[in-house]
This record gives sequence, C-alpha cells and structure tokens, in this order.
Amino acid sequence: MSPEAIAALPYRPNVGIMLINGEGLIFAAQRLDAPKLFGHPVEAWQMPQGGIDAGEDPRGAALRELEEETGVSPALVQMIGETPDWLTYDLPQDVVGRIWKGRFRGQKQKWFLLRYLGRDDQIDLEREHPEFSDWRWISADEMIEAIVPFKREIYRQVVEIFRPHLA
Repeated sequence: MSPEAIAALPYRPNVGIMLINGEGLIFAAQRLDAPKLFGHPVEAWQMPQGGIDAGEDPRGAALRELEEETGVSPALVQMIGETPDWLTYDLPQDVVGRIWKGRFRGQKQKWFLLRYLGRDDQIDLEREHPEFSDWRWISADEMIEAIVPFKREIYRQVVEIFRPHLA
C-alpha cells in the first residue's frame, strides 16, 4: 500500500487495559502471534487490548476483552479510571496489509485502569482462542521498554495518565 492510501484509512476503535496488582505493578503478556505479524521473531509484550464490537460501550469492551484474553472476570477487578481522550497510534507501513485485512491504519484506543483483586493463579492464558504465551507483573518503565516500538509513545501517554496509581 502507498503511504497516501494508508493515510486515508480509518483507525480501528479499540480498548486497552492497564491491569495493576496491589503493588502497582502492571500485567504484561507475551503475544503468541508476534512473529507472524511482524515477519520475524520478536518479543512483543503488551497490556491486554481489543476491538470494540458494534453497539458495545468501551467500558464493557474492556471488561470483555480482559476476560477473553486472561480469564480475569469483572468480579476480580476494580475500575479505577480511564483516559479522558481517545489515543491513536499508526501501524508501520510494512504491517498495515497483514493486520485487519488492510482496512485500518492503526488504532484509536480508550484505556482503562483496573486493579486486580484476585490471586495470580486465577489468571489463565489458556483460552479458547489464546493470544498470549506468558505473563508477568512489571514496572511502568519496564512496560514501556517491552512494547513494540510503534506503540511506545501511546504506552508512555497511558503510563503518565495513570502514574499516580503505579509502583
């Protein structure tokens, strides 16, 4: 796709979830499909996120996505906050055609901060359609370093917005 064609594409509506534990550390998970998406081996640690279904509100989408990806039910979290605005990021040009059938240039995201009230053994990545291979609790600085470079700026913004609640 040409840069002009990519620039004309819309952003995909999406939610992101910053799940923190009692110490203010962030849940980070390793994507299973990173080599396929990027065309080469890459460690792609990220926070849970996902698309918003038609007619779904962002808060409901965040709770649904969290449970689908991690097995963490709404009963195991406390909603602490959300970003005041939608945040956007663009995909790298060489990735646009491989993700979402080339229909989006990137994502516009509403981020939610949730405190995890459960135990670590209640997190279950073995889902019907697994997205992650591993997970860990990490600091905000580690999270920013662990994310793929094209998402790093949006992660910095999310961390700054939620910084008062983080370790």
